Amino acid sequence: MHHTPFSSALIAALLSCGSGEALACATCGCSMSSDAATGYSATPGWRLSLEYNYVDQNQLRTGTKAVSTAEVAAINDAGGDQEVEKRTINRYTTLGIGYRPNADWEFSIAIPYVSRSHTTYGSATTDALTPDNVSSAESNGLGDVKLIAAWQGLLPTHSLGVQFGVKLPTGHYGGQNVDTGETVGRNPVFFSGGPNAGTALDTSLNPGTGSTDLIVGGYYFQPVSQDFDAFINGQFQGAVAQRLDSPGADFRPGNQFYLNTGVRYEAHPDWTPQVQLNLVHKTADQGALADTANTAGTALFLSPGISAAFGKAQFYAVVQIPVYSRLSGYQLFPRWTGSLGVSYSL
Repeated sequence: MHHTPFSSALIAALLSCGSGEALACATCGCSMSSDAATGYSATPGWRLSLEYNYVDQNQLRTGTKAVSTAEVAAINDAGGDQEVEKRTINRYTTLGIGYRPNADWEFSIAIPYVSRSHTTYGSATTDALTPDNVSSAESNGLGDVKLIAAWQGLLPTHSLGVQFGVKLPTGHYGGQNVDTGETVGRNPVFFSGGPNAGTALDTSLNPGTGSTDLIVGGYYFQPVSQDFDAFINGQFQGAVAQRLDSPGADFRPGNQFYLNTGVRYEAHPDWTPQVQLNLVHKTADQGALADTANTAGTALFLSPGISAAFGKAQFYAVVQIPVYSRLSGYQLFPRWTGSLGVSYSL
């Protein structure tokens, strides 16, 4: 029997996803557990990690079904005011640094760099769904940094742990006051092309949210047979302080909950196939700068992957495939997402 120890990189759920919570879509993927991709451990020492996540939101959805841009634009034909988004491509590169002084404790930081392109038709009618009515924006920069402490001294096996931490408002954030048009926040992103050029991008699409969030979570793992290990972990994140708090310019990101479970096939000492189920739920963003009607939802992803060990380094690749979604309003959603990562024990 061979059971590769689970790595100590306790950057669970979305720590590897930069500021994925800033997406206009409520549940756009990047919810896989990077802990489980490489495994858990109680071995003391330092660990460095680098992860790249690709999330292409190219499908409009409402409730549990896909819809066309023409169907959404028809709402505006009837006198409504519904944004018709076209596409959002998100790329997150996250540096992780973890330190475990002993078998019970670990402290980690995740530093994300966010690169995002967004296109939209605005509140177009069906006859205006043309290339010249597409507005575009690019946002690149540091995302919101997360600090996490984990304690797994509850059991002698160190297989049960709890997490607590904070997300800091380090990324660019903000928009325009809906009453005065004044620019608020810190270096918010503006549309650079199309009819909306010169106006602020959606606050939720900036690299940061401008909020300080508390994070709590837990995890459990154990062998379930000679060749298989199983795990489950969950995490909750909610904003407790917002820098965008003025009348006409307030914004609070919705609360997020993640639940991941899966199995790893441990028969081979150097490579480990695995599969995860990732459930993510997000409540609606709030405030004058929030798109409250189009930012809540629940989604479930099936995530096959593989990890490989080379000395002190572990490489992993995971693909997320959505199998269920129930989204409020009309949101862009990915058909798949991909993650590549490496971690190294010092």
